[in-house]
Amino acid sequence: MSSRMETKSYMVQMNGKGVCGKTTVNGKTLNENGVNRNGVHGNGVHHVNIKGALYPIKSKSRRQRWEVKPSEMANNTLNPIRAIVDGMKLTPNPDKPMIALSIGDPTVFGNLPTDGAVLQAMKDAIDSQKYNGYAPSVGYLQSRQVVANFYSCPEAPLEAEDVILTSGCSQAIDLAISVLCNPGDNILVPCPGFSLYKTLAVSMGIEVKLYNLLPEKSWEVDLQHMESLIDERTSCLIITNPSNPCGSVFNKKHLQEILKVASRHCVPILADEIYSDMVFPGCSSPSMASLSSDVPILSCGGLAKRWLVPGWRMGWILIHDRNDIFGTEIRQGLVKLSQRILGACSIVQGALEQILDSTPQSFYNNTIGFLKSNSEICFSELSSVPGLNPVMPSGAMYIMIGIDMDHFPDFKNDVDFTERLVTEQSVFCLPASAFEYPNFFRIVVTVPEEMMLEACARIREFCQSHYRPPSRDSNDLDQ
Repeated sequence: MSSRMETKSYMVQMNGKGVCGKTTVNGKTLNENGVNRNGVHGNGVHHVNIKGALYPIKSKSRRQRWEVKPSEMANNTLNPIRAIVDGMKLTPNPDKPMIALSIGDPTVFGNLPTDGAVLQAMKDAIDSQKYNGYAPSVGYLQSRQVVANFYSCPEAPLEAEDVILTSGCSQAIDLAISVLCNPGDNILVPCPGFSLYKTLAVSMGIEVKLYNLLPEKSWEVDLQHMESLIDERTSCLIITNPSNPCGSVFNKKHLQEILKVASRHCVPILADEIYSDMVFPGCSSPSMASLSSDVPILSCGGLAKRWLVPGWRMGWILIHDRNDIFGTEIRQGLVKLSQRILGACSIVQGALEQILDSTPQSFYNNTIGFLKSNSEICFSELSSVPGLNPVMPSGAMYIMIGIDMDHFPDFKNDVDFTERLVTEQSVFCLPASAFEYPNFFRIVVTVPEEMMLEACARIREFCQSHYRPPSRDSNDLDQ
């Protein structure tokens, strides 16, 4: 062994040229990389050799004071519902108990418990102690196959590889937007529509274009308007069916018309189908994928609403790509994105087979029957209130109520209207400005029947006290 002491130190350059080495022999520096004997690199970087390691110190790079700011993504993240509700002055009438018709959580009032078979499936999964560890990022293979079997049909067959399990439908939507869109792209979103689409997209630098839904046509899509918004940077068309906030359900013919638009412009569809099968008797609405001959579709769903367990955070993406347009790249992209944060709860994954196979049809029927009954009560009670125009839903768990603001001069807009409704009657409905659709408000129909009747009576009293009929002068002008 040589008696000379030799140490090596390295600097990682950030300009893509890789690792640079510097050798010191008996305290003398060999100039392998343009380093002079004073230890100063040609680019003005000082190299400090400490115990064989080389640390570059750039001149004048030290921060002079603390300055930690949130990221652009954080600053660009905004939930429209929270932005509006947090700005409202909600002071209920102390003489009347509060009735909240604003929260899209069917479990709030305790009148809609999930089925015993669903609870037993969870207990069995826990007791088995098979699901206490990490699951694969896309979910257990067996659980994915169970979901595939449940939703597969001859028109849109599914296998386990076509399913990604997620932490609720919200994460499914997040992954779907993330895999299809780049900053600077745009997506088409329904108006009124679920606010999460915009919250996610804008935070990623994606433009949101709103296409109109038509209340006079039970909230069908304005197809001409939607098509006019498509350009070369449109990377995704979002269809929510059944709808939050409208409670509308698109029939087969209308879904086919939407698919024709997407096909003409080669735009993939993100189908938010979290309320799939929550359709009132007498209505029907097939999945978009079962009607598509060429348009690739990412269908997002989950347990939250149909099984009445939103807190369990079990969702999924169903990849429908019969013509191999997505190919392997989109599938691999979804796998990579799923690896950022492990999603679906492993215990719920373990219970999925029993939940999907053992939940009785009577449970689904009872839930739908209750939602339809409450919707009919609300529609009937408010249809006769001067100044209000409810639109009867066909599914999901919401009803939208139009406000003739001209007849309510005491209020500036729907936000002011609903705020005063809380102050005077202790009834809280969500102003539809939260869905970028002013002069409407949304009612959640999951409350107990007696509470729905009481809420409607209070809304009637409120409107009667503030309603102003058309003036005689304005009638004369119309003639």
